[in-house]
Amino acid sequence: MYLLIVYDVGVERVNRVKSYLRTELHWVQNSVFEGEVTGSQFKRIEMNLKRIIDEDRDSVVIYSFRSESAFKRNVLGVEKSPLDVIL
Repeated sequence: MYLLIVYDVGVERVNRVKSYLRTELHWVQNSVFEGEVTGSQFKRIEMNLKRIIDEDRDSVVIYSFRSESAFKRNVLGVEKSPLDVIL
């Protein structure tokens, strides 16, 4: 499955969320990560994010797709972190 994760968290938790997601997914731009994961990786990511965030204040949106080919990605302006660099 392919994940796109977008977050808006308190400044005191931003670096923890960003650092954790860098271990699991590809950084796209500020507060946005994406990447291919297995079902168990997805559950682990979700569980670990719940441990990091304050669920009463923070917001994390996880879009999941069957595969990367299940959606179309268009970038307007500067591509801050081209995906083809890691492919």
